[in-house]
Amino acid sequence: MENNRNFFITIALSVLVLTLWQVFYMNPRIEAQRETARIEASREGEQKPAAEGAAPATTAQQPGAVPNLPGTDGSTPAGREQALAATGRVAIDTPSLQGSINLTGARLDDLQLKHYHLTVDKDSPEIELLNPAALPSGYFAEIGFVGNAETGTVPGPDTVWSVEGNPTLTPSTPVTLTYTNDKGLTFKRTISVDDQYMFTVSDTVENEGSAPVTLSNYGRVTRFDKPTVASTYVLHEGLIGVTGEEGLQEHKYSDIEKNKQYTPGKSTDGWLGITDKYWAVTLVPTEKQPFQPRFAYFEDGRHRYQSDYLSDPITVAAGQSDTIQTLVFAGAKEVATINAYEKDRDIRRFDLLIDWGWFHFITKPMFWLIDTLYKFFGNFGVAILATTVIVKAIFFPLANKSYKSMANMKKVQPKMMEIREKYADDKMKQQQAMMELYKTEKINPIAGCWPVLLQIPVFFALYKVLYITIEMRHAPFFGWIHDLAAPDPTSLFNLFGLLPFAAPAFLHIGIWPIIMGITMFLQMRMNPTPPDPTQAAIFTWMPVVFTFMMAGFPAGLVVYWAWNNLLSIIQQGVIMKRQGAKIELWDNLAALFRKKPSPAE
Repeated sequence: MENNRNFFITIALSVLVLTLWQVFYMNPRIEAQRETARIEASREGEQKPAAEGAAPATTAQQPGAVPNLPGTDGSTPAGREQALAATGRVAIDTPSLQGSINLTGARLDDLQLKHYHLTVDKDSPEIELLNPAALPSGYFAEIGFVGNAETGTVPGPDTVWSVEGNPTLTPSTPVTLTYTNDKGLTFKRTISVDDQYMFTVSDTVENEGSAPVTLSNYGRVTRFDKPTVASTYVLHEGLIGVTGEEGLQEHKYSDIEKNKQYTPGKSTDGWLGITDKYWAVTLVPTEKQPFQPRFAYFEDGRHRYQSDYLSDPITVAAGQSDTIQTLVFAGAKEVATINAYEKDRDIRRFDLLIDWGWFHFITKPMFWLIDTLYKFFGNFGVAILATTVIVKAIFFPLANKSYKSMANMKKVQPKMMEIREKYADDKMKQQQAMMELYKTEKINPIAGCWPVLLQIPVFFALYKVLYITIEMRHAPFFGWIHDLAAPDPTSLFNLFGLLPFAAPAFLHIGIWPIIMGITMFLQMRMNPTPPDPTQAAIFTWMPVVFTFMMAGFPAGLVVYWAWNNLLSIIQQGVIMKRQGAKIELWDNLAALFRKKPSPAE
């Protein structure tokens, strides 16, 4: 009795932990909520006093330091449009992006993603990735220089650049900006962009003075807000980079707030920036000079998060010039695009910008298979169904062996019952007799667990793929499923939309979770009902518990689980029939409707 009680407590606590984990960390609906909050905040333009965001005029000239505070013009715009209109700008228009470059600081601080919208509705607002610093959702990338007394004022947060020629940046028309200081230094910045999300910034420093000058190049990605929920156990969001001997560095918002700053060793290659679930902004410093990366959180003025670097000084001789090139990635973390940049631009481990996790050796192949099938079928839901069939085929020999063992177990069920009755009062002898029976009949009592155990890594890999890859975002299936990465939107408790109210989140059980629960129930009823009352209770209620648990998971994962259950039922039924074992499904279903005898009877 004590063991049964402990077992029930263990099951209850496990279900509670999994449910709380799902509700507070994993629910994909948080993504839409936080994106909505960001866009609304940027449009409302409610902000802190402008003085908090203002940079001292000498910030850019402080030797050996990346400018920390964002420069603003001191205005208090009422919204995003007003903030954009407050400074001179160069328009950006590409197949994937639209926005503008701020001529004050030559910042990339206005960027929308043309192919991605806030919701599945194509008329919903485009994703606003970058925003001016004056807004609460300020988020920008900036490249500049750190000089000294000999160099004079060098380009920094407050520098106002001039535009040469074409005023619109497109893949075929680069933009050139210029700035000349009082020491005879001319800075010519050429910005180009490809069809996707990579900007190339080429800075040429021309020294028209009579003496050599020394200066350093810096770059930073600065952000003032943060996601409502970030860095779950499944996904990292925050500051990130691959530099030096340390390799991959991930700093959660909460960690950097506590530690304030992390400075790894110097590097000669790599990248760093800030990543969200689906989007990222990163810098790839020039390979011309070693650089010092840094990940920091600043509390002076406005609180902000920053990934930055400062290169070793370069010397430009009198009458000479030198060019430094920096790459800026700002866009969606599309797998094919990220991989292409890593290969074509020779960016070290740029693929780690997508959080494949510790089990990348499973999640990466899983994504590749689903994506390949998607290109063939044109529907990610169908690709998931086809992937399930392929995975079942790969594990068929082991599953076949397991189901055969289960069929043999059913054949010896009468002998097992005899042993239990014969040694009902002696558990030790009962166990010894059972082991002897298994040995004689050449069966493995735990073989039936293998099909379930094999599903665990596949289940996790598919969950990870659905959760982290932007390709699955807003991917439709059929009928009412318009986003495979979000939970089934229907609910049993409002009769799937027939009643005019929204069911509470903890009662949100859609059609596909119910289908999944039914298939799980049928699969468990393929086997005889356990004689032990505790096991029988678990046997009966587990499909119900899993139905509630799976209701908040991505619809694509629930579709996979239901389809996998159906295939398992068919496979198990065929094997049992070939082995001459009785299929208990129909008897077990019929028993549910039979009148149970009363204790007196």
